[in-house]
Amino acid sequence: MLFLPARKLFLSSSSKTFLLLKSSTAPATYACLHSLHDCSSTSPRTLRFYSSSRFFLHLSYQRASRCSHTPYSATPVPRQFSGVNDESLGKQFIDDKKLMILRKKLQEIGIDGSSCTPGRYNGLVCPSCKGGDSHEKSLSLSVTEDGGAAVWTCFRAKCGWKGATTRAFAGVKSTYLTKSKIKIKESRRTITEESIGLEPLSSKLLAYFADRVISGETLRRNAVMQKRKGDQVAIAFTYHRNGKLVSCKYRDTAKRFWQEANTEKIFYGLDDIKEASEVIIVEGEMDKLAMEEAGFKNCVSVPDGAPPKVSAKELPTEEKDTGFQYLWNCKDYFVKVSRIILATDGDKPGQSLAEELARRLGKERCWRVHWPRKDHISSFNDANEVLMFLGADAVRVAIEKAELYQIQNLENRCS
Repeated sequence: MLFLPARKLFLSSSSKTFLLLKSSTAPATYACLHSLHDCSSTSPRTLRFYSSSRFFLHLSYQRASRCSHTPYSATPVPRQFSGVNDESLGKQFIDDKKLMILRKKLQEIGIDGSSCTPGRYNGLVCPSCKGGDSHEKSLSLSVTEDGGAAVWTCFRAKCGWKGATTRAFAGVKSTYLTKSKIKIKESRRTITEESIGLEPLSSKLLAYFADRVISGETLRRNAVMQKRKGDQVAIAFTYHRNGKLVSCKYRDTAKRFWQEANTEKIFYGLDDIKEASEVIIVEGEMDKLAMEEAGFKNCVSVPDGAPPKVSAKELPTEEKDTGFQYLWNCKDYFVKVSRIILATDGDKPGQSLAEELARRLGKERCWRVHWPRKDHISSFNDANEVLMFLGADAVRVAIEKAELYQIQNLENRCS
C-alpha cells in the first residue's frame, strides 16, 4: 500500500478557512478536515479528492464549536489559533510531539531548549565552554519551524562546539563528545549569494550603517547584504577568497551572530590584503568597514571575536589550534607581510586577542594600536567607535601612532 508523508492543505472560501491534516502513520486513504471558524452550513458535507492513482482522500466535517473531525484516523487535534489567516497558518503549525522529543534529546547533551522558539535563532550559554568567565550566551541554536530538528554553533573563539539533529526521532550529531579526538577534515559547502538567499540591503539597514558612519559605497565594495528569515532581517557579511564566496556571517540589530554551517573559516576582507606588505587586523566586521572609511583598505577582521583571556598553555600545533583555524587557513597571505598592526578592541578580550595573534604571527613584526581617550578614566574601545565620535582623522592618527609590540611589552614589564 502506498504511504505518503504528512501534509498540510489549506482551503479558503470567502470567510471560511480549513486545515487538512493527515496522520504520518496512516495510509493516504483517510484524513481529517478541521475548521478554524464556525461553518455557516447546518448540514454535514462530504469532500472527495481524487488523484491519478486509485487512492483518494475521504474528508467530512460536521458543525461543532470551532473544530470538528472524523474518526477515520488517529491524527492529533491541532492547537486552536486566534486571528489565523492563510499566510500565517503555516508559520504557526508546530508538532508538539516532535518538539518535546527534540528538547529531550537536546537536554541529554546539556542544551536547555525549553524556552527556545521554533523558527528563530536562540542565544544560550554553551554547555561545552560555559560561556567563559563572563558566561556569555555564545551558543546560537536554531530550531526548525515544526520543532522537528535543530542546529547549533558556539561562536566563542576557544570553543567552536557545533552540531545538529537530523529529525527529532533520529540521533544527535555534535562535536561535544569528540572534541578531544583527532579532528577529521570536513568537506566544505559550495555556496553562492543565490543559494543562501542573500539580497541587497534595505533602506532601513542602510540607515543603520549610516548612523555608524559607514557609507553605501563601502558597503557595496565589501558586498555587505541582508538575509530574511520569516519576519526577521539580518545583516550578511560575505567572506571571499580570490573573489569566490566561501562563507557568510550574519548579525541582527541586537548584535547576535551566527554563520553559515560547514563553510571555510577565514579572515573577513581577505582579498584586500593579497600581496600587501602591511596589514591591519581588527576584531569585527564593523571595524573593518570603519577602517576603510578612514582610508585603510589593507585591513581584515577575525571571524570569531576575542578570547576572554590569554592561554597559559604552550602554542598548539596547527591541527589542534581550533580557535585560530582561520589564521592557519590564511597563512599564505602573511608570508610576505613585514608589518602587522593589531587594532583590536581596547578591552581585556581585545588585548587577549592581540597577544594570541602576536604569538602566532611573530611579535617582532607586530605593532599595537592604542585608541584615544574619552576622558581621564576611559578610552574609546574600537575603530568604529572612534570613527563615530571623533571622525576618520582620529582613526588615522591612532594607526600612525601604533607601537612596536615587543617594545610595548618590555615597557610594561619595566614599569
